Amino acid sequence: MEFPKRVYTEEEVLKAKEAIEKGHKHQLIISGGPAFKKRLDEALNLIKHAGYYDFLRTYIKQIEEIDGFSQLHEADMAIWATMPMLEDPVDAASYIVQKAQQMKDYIEGKPYYGAGEMASIEKRIEFLEKLSLKSRDDEVKKRCEELLRRWADSTFMFP
Repeated sequence: MEFPKRVYTEEEVLKAKEAIEKGHKHQLIISGGPAFKKRLDEALNLIKHAGYYDFLRTYIKQIEEIDGFSQLHEADMAIWATMPMLEDPVDAASYIVQKAQQMKDYIEGKPYYGAGEMASIEKRIEFLEKLSLKSRDDEVKKRCEELLRRWADSTFMFP
């Protein structure tokens, strides 16, 4: 089964869901300048190290450098990212995993913004916990713990 070029219409979303259920993984496309690609590679290496790269490639087809705000672009299964978003590779990696979870929820027809955003935040926290456990780099572990504390102190957290 061929994966649809876009996932915008109901038919395209259903085709994408069926392909994913059959094990489809994207060849991740990175678009941007050399500095962007270098920084993004740091975040992707953390995602690989934590064991989330296949999850990412299941739901995200492309990460593209843009000016403006970093965000998920569902119709193209793409993350639009800015250089400032990549300043902290640990936070950037957790953000990318969060957006992959939002794309998963979109494909599955679940709420993925507003009230539905809790699942993507939970995935981000899960990623940070796993990266902290798997990493041997003290700076990465320290940054994971700092971010986990920030999420625990957030007014958006749940019991």
